[in-house]
Amino acid sequence: MLIVRAVRYTILTIATVILVYPFIFMVSVSFRSRSTSLGNPFEIMPSEPTLNNYERVLNEENFGLYAFNSAFVAIVSTFLIVLLSSMMAFGLTRFQFKGRRIVMTAIIAGLTIPTMMLIIPQFLLARDLQLLNSLPGLIPFYVGTALGFNTFLLCGFFEGIPAELDEAMIIDGAGAWRRYFNLALPLAKPALATTVIFAFLGTWDEFAWALTVINDEKQRTLPIAIALFQGQHSTSWGLVFAASLLALIPVLIVYIVFQRFFVAGIASGALKS
Repeated sequence: MLIVRAVRYTILTIATVILVYPFIFMVSVSFRSRSTSLGNPFEIMPSEPTLNNYERVLNEENFGLYAFNSAFVAIVSTFLIVLLSSMMAFGLTRFQFKGRRIVMTAIIAGLTIPTMMLIIPQFLLARDLQLLNSLPGLIPFYVGTALGFNTFLLCGFFEGIPAELDEAMIIDGAGAWRRYFNLALPLAKPALATTVIFAFLGTWDEFAWALTVINDEKQRTLPIAIALFQGQHSTSWGLVFAASLLALIPVLIVYIVFQRFFVAGIASGALKS
């Protein structure tokens, strides 16, 4: 048993190092000067740490504008995703109507379609709707892409709400909207927090669709800008990594704020089908 336990912990330690070391290396390089950025990869602590990369990102690279663009798109998209997916999940789980199974089957089938396969038809649709090269043009497609998964996630939670609670509110004269706002949403806080995390992370980090439809420099989101940092400054990895670390801050804040609800949502079965 002792040998098995030692082997187990050794394997876990090696796996942890493999997973964590690239992030540690990124942090280290972000504090290095341009001439030493690709030095010894095993040097965790830079010999001459500097904040020059962070100063350049914040002062010279329009980082604030790109961060605002990403925040606008991510916040609006997340709000709409949570609202619409929760309304769809509530309707699918609390009401019986013809075609309900067909709708659920269509949602599940839609989850099997790779997002990259939809880029060309989405581009043609965005062109016809004159949504190209604009931040508001990103939002409908982010929302539409995320609705299926988040509706499926919330359905698993709403199904666990006792039907007796609905019946009690119906006896008191509550309509569907009141049951949705006063019953379903308060009880679904853990699942909604899970949805917020997934939706915000997915829209904040999205790259392929934004790169496809955004050409105007002032409309760029952070993932596009960071990719262009790499192209414009092919040897300035410190600059690229500094921008990447700054872009992680909003994601960490969202996770820290909602993580206790996120854990509760996982434990209570929010991811059950």
